[in-house]
Amino acid sequence: MQRAMSLVAPLGFRLQALPSAPGRPLSSSQDVLRRTPLHDFHLAHGGKMVAFAGWSLPIQYQESHIESHLHTRRHCSLFDVSHMLQTKIFGCDRVKLMESLVVGDIAELRPNKGTLSLFTNEAGGILDDLIVTNTSEGHLYVVSNAGCWDKDLALMQDKVRELKNRGNDVGLEIVDNALLALQGPTAAQVLQAGVADDLRKLPFMTSAVMKVFGVSGCRVTRCGYTGEDGVEISVPASGAVHLATALLENPEVKLAGLAARDSLRLEAGLCLYGNDIDEHITPVEGSLGWTLGKRRRAAMDFPGAKVIVPQLKGEVQRKRVGLMCEGAPMRAHNPILSTEGIMIGTVTSGCPSPCLKKNVAMGYVPFKYSQPGTQLLVEVRRKQQMAVVSKMPFVPTNYYTLK
Repeated sequence: MQRAMSLVAPLGFRLQALPSAPGRPLSSSQDVLRRTPLHDFHLAHGGKMVAFAGWSLPIQYQESHIESHLHTRRHCSLFDVSHMLQTKIFGCDRVKLMESLVVGDIAELRPNKGTLSLFTNEAGGILDDLIVTNTSEGHLYVVSNAGCWDKDLALMQDKVRELKNRGNDVGLEIVDNALLALQGPTAAQVLQAGVADDLRKLPFMTSAVMKVFGVSGCRVTRCGYTGEDGVEISVPASGAVHLATALLENPEVKLAGLAARDSLRLEAGLCLYGNDIDEHITPVEGSLGWTLGKRRRAAMDFPGAKVIVPQLKGEVQRKRVGLMCEGAPMRAHNPILSTEGIMIGTVTSGCPSPCLKKNVAMGYVPFKYSQPGTQLLVEVRRKQQMAVVSKMPFVPTNYYTLK
């Protein structure tokens, strides 16, 4: 696992290597890692497995991380994201439940339309980021992060119990499906060969249930976390290997792992929960104020509204920004300094951009240093080097919208 772990540190993953011998049991001091329905499929295709958020997942395959990253940008790649928590919220009061926990306007979502939203606490901090879809089947479909699985599930279950005790009609169930992300400019072309639905009518952040390459009951959502066009397919676990195999038969498609997913999302300016946002950072500080629904801002009826809404109207103490630099790559925890050499912030994610051939990063700086073009210093390996605040995304996104 040394080769796999050599990628881990540069990309900022806080991962733990799996035992090197196949089938070797974990020690009693280690938690047993969960496996997705595609675990053996990954091994058979040369996946280099690591521990991530309690799951055994591929960090890369036989191709290098850079090759996998660039293939996604030019063609399309298949990612196993089955570790994500998928839930259904149902009942007449499902919107009431969700809006009691998140900042978004869930009530305004049209059938089969989704939105990125945030769980927040009363101090305004971000508990997790998630996607909420208002399905035409009479429930909300929610996808949230594996690293927050226990926290998110407890948060939602506690709210279900609270509302039920007040006589509300609401319930929750875990969706025990696999989740596959097909990402890249040719993803829709590849998928169209296996579905009857016209994918030209499925724009970004919309969803539909369909048969995919012979597997019934798949929910296809036009989204992803790479900045490219693509879909996430919630597929019954029993059909996951069949679907992945069918997709890989197209030469446009290659498997990709955690390493490529991290550098792709960073180029797209997308946050990694636990690195770039957490429960001590507000949506406005995290440059995610756009997730706050207009009606919700006015009503101030979401957790932390008394802290968050005033921040929209004034300056915040710190702001998430993009950074670019030459020289050594910026990494999480590298100090950010003013040009006078005074420490003013910290890098939260960073890597060399395979597309730009420059180093990109995100971090937090005081508001007065947050304007694009601002010259700063970053300390890398105990040496100071010039960096510039840059607009995000670093690489233009290619989400599919109806003309």
